[in-house]
Amino acid sequence: MTWVYAVDLIGTSVFAISGVLTAMQKKFDLIGTLVIGFVTAIGGGTLRDMMIGRTPVGWLTDRNYIIVIVAAYVIAYVFRERILVLRKGLFLFDTIGIGLFTVLGIQVSLSKGLLPEVCLMMGVISACFGGVIRDVLTNVVPLIFRKEIYATACILGGIVYLLGSILTPYDTISTIAAMATVMIIRLLAVKYHWTLGGE
Repeated sequence: MTWVYAVDLIGTSVFAISGVLTAMQKKFDLIGTLVIGFVTAIGGGTLRDMMIGRTPVGWLTDRNYIIVIVAAYVIAYVFRERILVLRKGLFLFDTIGIGLFTVLGIQVSLSKGLLPEVCLMMGVISACFGGVIRDVLTNVVPLIFRKEIYATACILGGIVYLLGSILTPYDTISTIAAMATVMIIRLLAVKYHWTLGGE
């Protein structure tokens, strides 16, 4: 198990917990919360894979993703109050997750021989669209459509990865640089209330 795969699973579990908590706040039943947790965790990657013709989609051939999502579902119910107290920690993992998912989305798309700008779009979809699906299903305006900096951080991180893949033969360096870019921009945007305008 590589560190990238490990962080990928952690990010998947955090996204699942985020979806489950949102569904619980909306008073969804047990099945509804599981569905929301599931689509939040794997929605972006599934949409990306379907768009680029990568089938079967990743999680269908790796049971570990299903296991971590179900485990996250149980954890969210059992430790709900403690998790809400630890929201800052979850925010950090979420930020790590979107950085990693951006890179993974780009890598998968590049392997299909797609144009760099298309690969960048697929990276953003991988990172953000699970949350979009979650918000639509729970009747919330998706975060990326609000003024908060979210997708922008993924775009800039993706550009860093694409440039790094040209400038250095070491993919690990490009991956870490891209993830760091997403994390730093996202953390600073929240800390200093940076926005892209709007009321």
